[in-house]
Amino acid sequence: MNKSKSGLKLLLTVSVSLFIGTSCRNAKEAETKAQSVAAATAVPTAATAEAVANPKVDKLKLPTGYKAEHLYSPSENKQGSWVAMAFDDKGRLITSDQYGSLYRMEITPMGKAGGKPKVERLNVGIDNSVNADTTKPKVGMGYAQGLLYAFNSLYVMINHNSNKEFEKGSGLYRLQDTNNDDQYDKITLLKELKGEGEHGPHSIKLSPDGKSLYVVAGNFTDNPGMNAYRIPKVWGEDNLIPLIPDPRGHATDRMAPAGWIAKVDPTGQNWEMIGAGLRNTYDIDFNEDGELFAYDSDMEWDFGMPWYKPTRILHVTSGSEFGWRRGNVSWSPSFADALPAVLNIGQGSPTNFMSGRNAKFPEKYRRAMYAFDWSFGIIYAVHLEPKGATYTATAEEFISGSPLPLTDGTIGPDGAMYFLTGGRRIDSDLYRVYYTGNEPTNTTIASKLTSETKQLQETRKKLEAYHTGAQAGAVEFAWPYLKDNDRFIRYAARVAVEHQPVAQWQQKALTEKDPVIATQAALALARNGEKSVKSQILANLMKVNYGQLTEQQQLDLVRAIEVTLARMGKPDAAQAAKLNTYLSAHYPAQNSNELNRQLCKVLVYIDSPTVVPKTLALYEQAKDDNSSQKNFTESSDLILRNPQYGLDIANMLAKIPPAQQMFYATALSEAKKGWTPALRDKYFSWFASAFKNYAGGRSFVGFLDRARKIALQNVPKDKTEYYNQLSGNALLTSSGLDMAVTAVQPKGPGRNWNMEEAVAAVQGKLENRNFEQGKAMFAASMCASCHNMRGEGGSVGPDLTQLGTRFSVNDMLESIIEPSKYVSDQYASTVFYLKDGSSVLGRLVNETGDKYSISQNPFAPDMLRDIPKKDVVNTKISNVSIMMPGMINRLNEEELKDLIAYLMAGGNKEHTVFASKK
Repeated sequence: MNKSKSGLKLLLTVSVSLFIGTSCRNAKEAETKAQSVAAATAVPTAATAEAVANPKVDKLKLPTGYKAEHLYSPSENKQGSWVAMAFDDKGRLITSDQYGSLYRMEITPMGKAGGKPKVERLNVGIDNSVNADTTKPKVGMGYAQGLLYAFNSLYVMINHNSNKEFEKGSGLYRLQDTNNDDQYDKITLLKELKGEGEHGPHSIKLSPDGKSLYVVAGNFTDNPGMNAYRIPKVWGEDNLIPLIPDPRGHATDRMAPAGWIAKVDPTGQNWEMIGAGLRNTYDIDFNEDGELFAYDSDMEWDFGMPWYKPTRILHVTSGSEFGWRRGNVSWSPSFADALPAVLNIGQGSPTNFMSGRNAKFPEKYRRAMYAFDWSFGIIYAVHLEPKGATYTATAEEFISGSPLPLTDGTIGPDGAMYFLTGGRRIDSDLYRVYYTGNEPTNTTIASKLTSETKQLQETRKKLEAYHTGAQAGAVEFAWPYLKDNDRFIRYAARVAVEHQPVAQWQQKALTEKDPVIATQAALALARNGEKSVKSQILANLMKVNYGQLTEQQQLDLVRAIEVTLARMGKPDAAQAAKLNTYLSAHYPAQNSNELNRQLCKVLVYIDSPTVVPKTLALYEQAKDDNSSQKNFTESSDLILRNPQYGLDIANMLAKIPPAQQMFYATALSEAKKGWTPALRDKYFSWFASAFKNYAGGRSFVGFLDRARKIALQNVPKDKTEYYNQLSGNALLTSSGLDMAVTAVQPKGPGRNWNMEEAVAAVQGKLENRNFEQGKAMFAASMCASCHNMRGEGGSVGPDLTQLGTRFSVNDMLESIIEPSKYVSDQYASTVFYLKDGSSVLGRLVNETGDKYSISQNPFAPDMLRDIPKKDVVNTKISNVSIMMPGMINRLNEEELKDLIAYLMAGGNKEHTVFASKK
């Protein structure tokens, strides 16, 4: 829910199960059969008979020993779609509609769900005498994406621009009951925030010591001006790769530091920025050691691009920078001036993130942090382990369901986990999950820090104490730690130095002889010093014996050079020649994609005469890192969990783009020296091949085209058109954002077809229809990708040639518009529950004595994944169609009639529905 997905097509590119199984005579038979299969294969859980009878609960996958209860449906009670929640001091739940009011609810005790809870709308700040004649209630306080009860107050993070229905704009508010009537009568705006929507201001958490608030905002929320900054206030873009803002216009005006986290006192008078460089973190929380963590989102349009970063769990230390930047200049996690993730999760839409320390769960799950993914309906239990001055982490699937659009969650006073689904005005529900097993739930949660890791964390914190400004002795204390083996300590030491006056340490940095300290000091000086010292910084860095450094130290050194050039400008000819001699000797690096990326873009920037032939020689042997391939494999598990977003992943995984080649192609787009006609032919031909053979996120084609057009500016003028055509210009739309489509497309205008409107438009009106247009709409709606008609089309779904002889127009429309209403077991997917607590979803294709073979990708149905039977606890037929509703929403009424006529005719041009169109 936390991404700008407005650009994603409502009409997805595939349909796996457009119609119910052809073996069923009618819809009723299909329903009975599907229900009997589901019942026979249902996975036993701790749910009671009441829960099994409730499809809202029955769809949940729970760990052994846990029970789930469905408590309430706000949408069914016309109370909107709830996205934020918090308990007050009386144990009542306060919630907020994403686009409406605040509500307060008295929760039924555990084990007694079923009765209708008491829910009241909080009319905070409404003058009812003015609003008395209004049929539509006015919102006084709401539109919240963060709620917290603390300091005898309700803190509300509003995420919405004010309008006539809602007067309060985005910002942090404090609500108080000053007359003890159990209603909030005092509203205090603590700080106005500029930003709204799904990348606006988000969550609020109480600090571990109970004395402060921590708030988080997405990358569309401006820095409001703070009293203090633990991250040095010298941020910049700092990337030498040719800038390509997102081709589809996302966040093109958003500059560093973008998404931020701030510490705030209870009165809202003092704001201190703790960390930044986040893309769109919705929520944060603290572990048992009092350390802050965040769950940051990915940019799904960049999926498959070399600068793509998956959703991530971040350890947010003092002054941390996580390197989100617009477009393709987003920082690599390897950059010395950024911090890496403690865990990469993968694709998804992060929403809630919380600690389980107050839950009445077994110790393992009380230690866990819980990460909510809206898109794919998964609550991950994230298990942290201390490592050095930071942590490592693993994640397991704790709760999941399909669909399960998770929005917010919290641990209640009763020790149960409460969570909401909804967002974007879709159906909203409130759940409770609690433990009923035999393991103890009241053991003390002690720190897992060893004496070694505790000492390292204490060292980091001593350094962080210097992150508040100039202090005596700071440089002397921090300087030796610039060469510490622990990355988080090195980072904290550099930030401590950067907070001190440059005059105190500039000369020290320029004359430092230790290669590691010299690198970190040069990076600090490049960020804070005057341009006049550029030559001295570069000269001191080139004294370092590059070959004696570790790979990470080499990366840090090249990064220090990059930031120096980015901040202080291109070197003169003499400096460029020296840099080229120094770096070219080590390019290409052996077995290091990341180091080759760094070296390549710096060498291009300084006009190295050898970087072009060397880089193009790397194309044939360029292979992506194992981590990238692992990410692709794990992504396939998400495809069938949510057709709307999963099938975009499916499209890419069928034609995985080569990230390393794409980086080289982008970096070389500004190269001006070293070209020959043969090298240019090779370079520009690669673009045409990439357009035809690879697929990525929505911005994939646009990024490649922008890089291609930058490169075209550097060819001889008389060759521009030649290379324009050689590089695949004819394959693209005029905008360069998509591949050109030669097939007939809907004219529209479309609409969100519902059953009533569709039946009224089609029923009894299938006479003298247009066969060619019906066939074209069959392809344009992507039915042909998975369904066969008269020997043509896909084979994933059922053959539709005989459809019209078995089903009515009403049946067809219902299966298109409401595909999950009846799902045939012949074409349903299967959920495989594994021993490690995870689950895998796929279409069972083959089964042997020791394994299942499943197909997860409708675009590549022959790519099978084997699951050893010894790893499987149980299986269950999914009752959710992997076809998305809305496949016909691009069609106008006439186009819909032609499509249904084509289906009714079974693709036969001689059918009576086309009588006059022969």
